[in-house]
Amino acid sequence: AWISDIRAGTAPSCRNHIKSSCSLIAFNSDHPGVLGIVPLQGQGEDKRRVAHLSCHSDLVTDFDFSPFDDFLLATGSADRTVKLWRLPGPGQALPSAPGVVLGPEDLPVEVLQFHPASDGVLLSAGGTSVKVWDAAEQQPLTELVAHGDLVQSAIWSRDGALVGTACKDKQLRIFDPRTKPQASQSTQAHENSRDSRLAWTGSREHLVSTGFNQMREREVKLWDTRVFSNALASLTLDTSPGCLMPLLDPDSGLLVLAGKGERQLYCYEVVPQQPALSPVTQCVLESMLRGAALVPRQVLAVMSCEVLRVLQLGDTAIVPIGYHVPRKSVEFHEDLFPDTAGCVPATDPHSWWAGDNQQVQKVSLNPACRPHPSFTSRLVPSMEPLPDTAQPAVMETPAGDVDASEGFSSPPSSLTSPSTPSSLGPSLSSTSGIGTSPSLRSLQSLLGPSSKFRHAQGTVLHRDSHITNLKGLNLTTPGESDGFCANKLRVAVPLLSNGGQVAVLELRKPGRLPDTALPTLQNGAAVTDLAWDPFDPHRLAVAGEDARIRLWRVPPQGLEEVLTTPETVLTGHTEKICSLRFHPLAADVLASSSYDLTVRIWDLQAGVDRLKLQGHQDQIFSLAWSPDGQQLATVCKDGCVRIYRPRSGPEPLQEGPGPKGGRGARIVWVCDGRCLLVSGFDSQSERQLLLYEAEALAGGPLAVLGLDVAPSTLLPSYDPDTGLVLLTGKGDTRVFLYELLPESPFFLECNSFTSPDPHKGFVLLPKTECDVREVELMRCLRLRQSSLEPVAFRLPRVRKEFFQDDVFPDTAVSWEPVLSAEAWLQGANGQPWLLSLQPPDMSPVSQAPREAPARRAPSSAQYLEEKSDQQKKEELLNAMVAKLGNREDPLPQDSFEGVDEDEWD
Repeated sequence: AWISDIRAGTAPSCRNHIKSSCSLIAFNSDHPGVLGIVPLQGQGEDKRRVAHLSCHSDLVTDFDFSPFDDFLLATGSADRTVKLWRLPGPGQALPSAPGVVLGPEDLPVEVLQFHPASDGVLLSAGGTSVKVWDAAEQQPLTELVAHGDLVQSAIWSRDGALVGTACKDKQLRIFDPRTKPQASQSTQAHENSRDSRLAWTGSREHLVSTGFNQMREREVKLWDTRVFSNALASLTLDTSPGCLMPLLDPDSGLLVLAGKGERQLYCYEVVPQQPALSPVTQCVLESMLRGAALVPRQVLAVMSCEVLRVLQLGDTAIVPIGYHVPRKSVEFHEDLFPDTAGCVPATDPHSWWAGDNQQVQKVSLNPACRPHPSFTSRLVPSMEPLPDTAQPAVMETPAGDVDASEGFSSPPSSLTSPSTPSSLGPSLSSTSGIGTSPSLRSLQSLLGPSSKFRHAQGTVLHRDSHITNLKGLNLTTPGESDGFCANKLRVAVPLLSNGGQVAVLELRKPGRLPDTALPTLQNGAAVTDLAWDPFDPHRLAVAGEDARIRLWRVPPQGLEEVLTTPETVLTGHTEKICSLRFHPLAADVLASSSYDLTVRIWDLQAGVDRLKLQGHQDQIFSLAWSPDGQQLATVCKDGCVRIYRPRSGPEPLQEGPGPKGGRGARIVWVCDGRCLLVSGFDSQSERQLLLYEAEALAGGPLAVLGLDVAPSTLLPSYDPDTGLVLLTGKGDTRVFLYELLPESPFFLECNSFTSPDPHKGFVLLPKTECDVREVELMRCLRLRQSSLEPVAFRLPRVRKEFFQDDVFPDTAVSWEPVLSAEAWLQGANGQPWLLSLQPPDMSPVSQAPREAPARRAPSSAQYLEEKSDQQKKEELLNAMVAKLGNREDPLPQDSFEGVDEDEWD
């Protein structure tokens, strides 16, 4: 019963991506504007073939089958039109042109649904507009107004008298379209403005909504239109990012919740009494869900007690999932299968609009009462007589009876409650900071200042921790990008392929990668920069040449299949994006720079840019947040360094002279936010470092340090705990290491790290990844041509059994936000929590007992006993003879006994 060998698309739409009539299935294919069409039931042993219907010039956002005519399909698109199609029977060619075209509208059509009682009445939504159409006249009957934002869902009540809408302004509205275009009732549905969906129950008094609460948890609510101020019941599920698609069967009251990108279905029973939402079962899927739909009740295997069937749309297959009620006798059970709405409309558009409320006549699902009357709509005339399969058919081989060898299993009958993940915060403690001993100060007065980290050594860790056999790396990423990014769990690496593919590698799974293609993120445009969310290790921000930022959600278990639909797409820039930087303290705040010469501050929770910084006269090379998150610094090709207070205004707070060379530059805050370090080029193309005082930017740099002549820009990686900065460029073999000071001499040189071959990127990992027992100050990842290897910078110490608290002060908890995006945008500030790196079983070296130095002097006997040259020669000769042995000693084989000659036979 599986329909395999399909290629489903992952369109950026919040609709179901798959629909079914009693005869056909339609789904979004991997080509924009094209739907896949396949028969619902197989014809004998013949394999069902997928036909492709070219519907629109742009993405198909939503589509719906007529509830009366199995072969009448309505499609809506981002090209702002609605089209009605007459689909042929099996073995016939698909139509090349639609029968009816509605529109064009002002905005892309997002929602589409046929009227449940009248043939030819259609509901559409696009932007803030919701229209009720008379498809036969190709004219709107009315337009429902008063939506304050994007309409996310619109749906008819079961009797077709009311329309419910869910909007991005968080309001749930009820309309009586034949009475007035304004909402008759409204209430706040969900506290979060993310995707919200609606589904009516069997009566006009109750409907279900799905959405997100303020904590970004998914929730389901049951509403009573007679008491609309509060939800009748509410259920919170989890914090998964995928929007919940409610699939509600009004006859049985069963509600299936399907989340996009997930591998689980939740089933609940909806009743008007408490408990109104009762869990029934959960079904674990074998592949990731891209879309879901219910099949009409007329095709259920009623003799097998199949009360519900869901079609799961996967990347390469459509999987039917049957819900069965165990019964002993093989007969028709009327208690499980009440009469359902038939296939003959109750009224026409003119009568319905005039106030006719007749309902569709119900029919029995008992096989003994079939066949039922069929209906062919006149909206789109048929070129040929429709085949007999147009009538609702009885399914002879239900999906629930598929052999287990085909890879399908029925949902479990036992109840499994959804779990809500919990997290435990780290225990915070403090130790003493870094100090300088009197003896070191006296040494500095004689020889000049030196860094306590000057003997730090960089070492490539064992090959067991490497990731090898990397293929197809994109080695031509823009100079404003580090080339790749990493957090404590995984690494994101752009690949050299069409569509801006990004490979995601698990650091916890080192070793040789397979020769086959890796699962990737299909960004859709060439990658210009990418960054992991510091507060959400599973969210990756990717900037593209198409001026869009895509936020991707990597599954907790890692990337196991190709992802083509991002969690969010941020649009606002008009030119290619240069750099991305997450806020160091506030969650869901991202800064981006672009070739349109602006810096935008994004609220990721709302998916919009809240602030725009101006004043740049040329390309923005780099940007960086201050440690307290209150200021943003940029370095620009126009030769200026700027500091902004984004919440105070769009213009820079300070400006100062930057590097004279225009080949590229980087900027980073150092010395607890008191200084700015800029790496760039001088007028002679020499790479140099410039250190600025943040409060006196106009006065120029405090110090300038020239390094070498090389073509690549130095990429600084700064460790605020030690004050050390790593500097290297793409294609370099050397990594410079300096300790930075806010006063003279400003730069203290330490040992540099040299590799035998050039690296393509070099990034710093979080401090918690360092092995403090080995006095590991920093751990980095080095990207080579075909491998990824960790590099540890360690400090030689004698008493390593103690925790070296003089080089490991309390570190900032950079993985937990201090503020929300809303709080920061409203002016709130905060400080990060601090965490001690001291292991529980180690004592700090500052409290270690002092050891008396052991004097290693030669014994007096060595001075009293003098030997002549002849004596030394004899001792040396005797030692050599002793090692070689006596030449006259018998050999081992001399002691072996021979055999008689007759024993050889």
